[in-house]
Amino acid sequence: MQHTKRAAVVVVAAVLMSGCSSDDPAQAKEWQGDYCAKLGSWQDAAHATTPSDNTEWAGHEAIEAAKRLDRAGLEHGGTHILDDTVNAVRGDRGAEGRAVAYCDSAGFEGSVDWAG
Repeated sequence: MQHTKRAAVVVVAAVLMSGCSSDDPAQAKEWQGDYCAKLGSWQDAAHATTPSDNTEWAGHEAIEAAKRLDRAGLEHGGTHILDDTVNAVRGDRGAEGRAVAYCDSAGFEGSVDWAG
């Protein structure tokens, strides 16, 4: 019986940990693509010449996608994608540039616009 309890704990821990990282390169690429598409949508709304009601929603979606990348450990090159995304949505153009650079280095440069 004790062995069964230990096995159950190991299985539960493995399931919980699987939600926090992705060792699957295809899954990681999908999450990065999703993030970059959502960041690009936020940029479109935030930088439109006509104010958009979708800006806040698009920013929230980009932040949620950044949280998934953060949990999965998909940051690279010393980036802090979640912090950069939150700060970009708050108006920090430098943070926006770093988030865009992340998408560029992940191969999704067509999804976002360079912040200047």
